[in-house]
Amino acid sequence: MYGTRQKKNGMSGVVALLAAVLCLLPALPSFAETKKAAAKEPTVITSERLTTDNTAKTALFEVNVVAKKGDMTLFADKMLVSYSEERGGSNIKKIDAEGNVKLVRGARVVTSRAATYFAAPEEHVVFTGEPRASEGENVVTGTKMTYYMSSDNSVVENSKVFLVERKDGGDARKKHSPPR
Repeated sequence: MYGTRQKKNGMSGVVALLAAVLCLLPALPSFAETKKAAAKEPTVITSERLTTDNTAKTALFEVNVVAKKGDMTLFADKMLVSYSEERGGSNIKKIDAEGNVKLVRGARVVTSRAATYFAAPEEHVVFTGEPRASEGENVVTGTKMTYYMSSDNSVVENSKVFLVERKDGGDARKKHSPPR
């Protein structure tokens, strides 16, 4: 399975597989770009119901929740946002999303039953509950997907990858059928 056999384009199978896996997960900007964009882009969250708890510093968004920031959109049945209050405003510490979670960025889509965003110490998102990342017909599944934004790295536990090979003229030939 992990041979050194070369493909026609000169890239080894292992390197091609790793490159494909990384391309399927949400390719977020670098940490520096994210911090700059975060300062400029507001996060807009809409839902049918919002319950806040100022003592616990949480906001619970329920029913048809949509969180949008820049070119990324996160959908869920509910989101619990934990924040800290600091001089000049509030900072999001963590977001727990549950039920029909879907992250969309361009052609990339990640779905799962649950996802948790952690702002610190290292900004990352953990997808659980049958996570599935796709871009076109290419799909990665696993039991847990973790994307580390600052280092642009990802870890997929118990992964299974479905790739589409392109032939002359861009015609696609399926190697495996992705799970539905």
